[in-house]
Amino acid sequence: MRALCWLGADGLAVRQVPDPELRNSADAIVRVRRSATCGADLPLLAGRAPALSVGDVLGHEFLGDVVEVGPGVRRHRVGDRVVVCAAVACGNCWYCRQGLYACCDNGSTGPAAAEVAWGQPTGGCYGHPRSAGGFAGSHAEYVRVPYADVGAFAVPEPVDDDRAVFASDAVPAGWLAAELGEVSPGDVVAVWGAGAVGQMAAQAALLRGADRVVVIDRYPQRLGLAQRHVGAETLDYLSVDVPAELRERSGGRGPDVCVEAVGMAWDDTEPRSLAERFAAAALPGAAPDRPIAVREAVHACRKGGTVVVLGTFTGFVDTFPLGAVMQKGLTVRAARQHGQRWIPMLLDRMARGEIHTGHLATHHLPLEQGALGYDLFRTRADGCLRTVFTP
Repeated sequence: MRALCWLGADGLAVRQVPDPELRNSADAIVRVRRSATCGADLPLLAGRAPALSVGDVLGHEFLGDVVEVGPGVRRHRVGDRVVVCAAVACGNCWYCRQGLYACCDNGSTGPAAAEVAWGQPTGGCYGHPRSAGGFAGSHAEYVRVPYADVGAFAVPEPVDDDRAVFASDAVPAGWLAAELGEVSPGDVVAVWGAGAVGQMAAQAALLRGADRVVVIDRYPQRLGLAQRHVGAETLDYLSVDVPAELRERSGGRGPDVCVEAVGMAWDDTEPRSLAERFAAAALPGAAPDRPIAVREAVHACRKGGTVVVLGTFTGFVDTFPLGAVMQKGLTVRAARQHGQRWIPMLLDRMARGEIHTGHLATHHLPLEQGALGYDLFRTRADGCLRTVFTP
């Protein structure tokens, strides 16, 4: 089959790779109909995460048709159109029974590496290297889906492919932010990042009754989408003093909930602190992550408020404002999305027109143009919010 592979210094290219096969009774094979780029892919490509191997297949946000099922699969049949949660989880371990699917004990292909990096193994993810708990990715014609009864979900007929693909990751990630922040009626919520996840976090906050939701970014096209399709207020951080403006819009206190949906800086466009420059010189390639938006969210949040970290971070961070967290009595929460908890509910809301995702797919390309699609996505060229590939 054809798949978009990482080729090291040669970048990305579509190559022929072996067709996936059933390995366990709970597996399914899915023929991909749509697969989307995601900001979590960019640190991988920039070498800011556990290393990819040449030939690794990228992509983790996808939907398609079931073409083969193992004998243990009960919920799906050949021909079903399904969206697959980006996080891989078994559904039976202690963490899965608590609804913490991204913390699954059995979903990772590389638990030993995760223990070294984070202290304990975590759930797996498509399109990530084995050292990061990953499985072969979704930028391909076919994908093996382990634990298919747990991670794949039938798509309601009213939800078309271009909308449904985002139920794989962006929509549940956004819902996670509202859950962790315990957003309630009357709250003021600020979201850093007007990408797909940030916009879905803003939409989730509004659905839970937030009084005002403000999205912060620097790209006019993204801010315009957040205004038109989500109904959020927006701020261009290049033009205003963000914390001061947020206080003005929240009765002088600051937002009740601040959501970081940016992640670590994956290139060299942001300023580095002195400590980080020393670390980079001493340990090339192992410099700390840069939580630039997290720092601003902590300083902007009202006393006693909640900061939710959604962005992808892989290791240590530099110059984290722990003093502000303690002095202001903040709650800081973070997680990868536990999509298995919410995807059925979110698909129903999408079918009823309560959650809008059609505008997120700004660019459509055939899989053969995968390298171009990532270049557009990485540089935000031509107003690109997300690139969606069709095999």
